[in-house]
Amino acid sequence: MDDQAHAARTMWNLLHDWWTMLPKDKRSLAAADAAIRQARKEIDWLAVLPAQAAQAVLKTYFQAWKNCWEGRADEPSFKARFRTAMSVDIPQGRDLNITRVHRRWGMVNIPRVGRVRFRWTKNLPVGKRANKDNRITGARLVKDALGWHIAFRVQTLAPVFEPHAGPEVGIDVGVTVPLALSDGDTKDHAEWKSSKDKPNAWLTEGEQAKLLRLERRAAHRKSFRKRGERTSNRLRATYDQIQGLRARAKRRHQDWQHQTTTEIAAKYSVIVVEDLAITNMVRSAKGTIEEPGKNVKQKAGLNRSISQEAWGRTVTMLAYKTARYGGTLVKVPAPGTSQRCSACGFTTPGSRENQATFVCKNPDCGWSANADWNAARNVLHLYRMSLALIPAAGRAVVRRTRGVKPATAR
Repeated sequence: MDDQAHAARTMWNLLHDWWTMLPKDKRSLAAADAAIRQARKEIDWLAVLPAQAAQAVLKTYFQAWKNCWEGRADEPSFKARFRTAMSVDIPQGRDLNITRVHRRWGMVNIPRVGRVRFRWTKNLPVGKRANKDNRITGARLVKDALGWHIAFRVQTLAPVFEPHAGPEVGIDVGVTVPLALSDGDTKDHAEWKSSKDKPNAWLTEGEQAKLLRLERRAAHRKSFRKRGERTSNRLRATYDQIQGLRARAKRRHQDWQHQTTTEIAAKYSVIVVEDLAITNMVRSAKGTIEEPGKNVKQKAGLNRSISQEAWGRTVTMLAYKTARYGGTLVKVPAPGTSQRCSACGFTTPGSRENQATFVCKNPDCGWSANADWNAARNVLHLYRMSLALIPAAGRAVVRRTRGVKPATAR
């Protein structure tokens, strides 16, 4: 399976090189198909990849160019050996010959590999359950730090979802409180909370100590390697153990995200989130030699915490799950939602006293509440007021004439 994955990656790179060198008038699927067939005949280690899998590489590559031409993605590029996930397509479902051994395990046929056992985690349309409208059309093998995994493609009739009749909700994302809802509810993972002694939020204390020990061992072994020297097998084994622990932490986080987003999407009809520029939020604060940054270590810790929460992945899950349940996901501008008072609509300096406390400094208001709940209420209000009223009210507190008190109510 490793040989097939490497052959598929090399096939992609050769195809990309061949495609970009040819004149535009000579590029076609037929010419590419002929080139692939010739390469599989002349190069032995490319013939390890089955013919159907090689055709799947061609279809995926051509679809990548279509996505680029239609403005949905950037141009395809070469796939690096160590930065690309190893994968192989099995485009024909009839080659799989899936059988269920018992409740936990099943058997599947992998071309040029043979019968392989896999963990049965979801119901599959196999045997009497399969029909014309509900059947397996193919699969994909993907390798990560925990081993090889198989994902089946299932063709089924998509249900038509009725419009969701639930309430509306605004969500504020954070580090201390991962998800704060405008109705006062919060979604957190207290049992997987990071600390000073356990920076990785999704590992136990024993796993965190093991990870630190492995990282020190890798750094020690790497110090003996000379420039240009090949990585030793022992160092590679240590790297594999480190990747396995980090992959386990990622899986735990994804499991929590899936359960939480499914619960939210099933309950609410309209979900409003902030349109955050996460890439800009996690930029380094080192600065330059002429203008060095301030509080670099604190900013690095904050960037690490933001990356561990994976806010972008949470929004992506909410996007397709709200559509699945007949709801709607809306993004609103993020600036000012944490400093603005959700009761009077004004932004006054010092209202956000600390991470958890918000006390409006407007003399005619004085409203106090949890800071994350206040931000979530502002997010929902931005959606309800057509994204216009609250920003204008927030700027008015700065532009008003001296001696004139702000309005007591919105």
